Amino acid sequence: MEPYYTKIIESIVVITIFVVIRIITNRLINKTITDKVVQKSRIQLIKRAIHFILFLVGLTILMVIWGVKQSELAVFVGSLLTIVGVAFFAQWSLLSNITSSIIIFFGHSVKIGDAISIMETKDYEISGEVLNIGLFFTKIKLFPSDEEITLPNNIFIQKTIRKVGHLGHIQKDKPTSGQELS
Repeated sequence: MEPYYTKIIESIVVITIFVVIRIITNRLINKTITDKVVQKSRIQLIKRAIHFILFLVGLTILMVIWGVKQSELAVFVGSLLTIVGVAFFAQWSLLSNITSSIIIFFGHSVKIGDAISIMETKDYEISGEVLNIGLFFTKIKLFPSDEEITLPNNIFIQKTIRKVGHLGHIQKDKPTSGQELS
């Protein structure tokens, strides 16, 4: 039992550091949110992503402390990276939509409530308001018909999108193709 005392103490230290870092990151995220106007759904997504990354780092450190062989750890990490790689390149998979939602969240200027035009072809575009950006789909309310469509996130990030404005600042008259909403 004595050889395990060191590992137990090291594990407790790692878990304590994990909890402290998680509290600090929550405070930093909340402070950043007060500086910027960010929607609650995006806040939760950011927190989950950061907490998941912290959890993986903490779990990896704990596995090293408890003697998991580097080769076994390398196989685990390699498998995880393979899954992420498939998610980036698999056009129709669920993983692709989840990965795309993360890309939309961190790298796309469109947010809920924005009026957008999706350029399908040179002479055809879809205009509407972004109602929701979920894990798999983006829901759009079309102008002027008020019909709702859902686009898979992996398709949404492939389209050319023009951000026209925010719903509170636009006029919902019948826009024609190529006409700016004001």
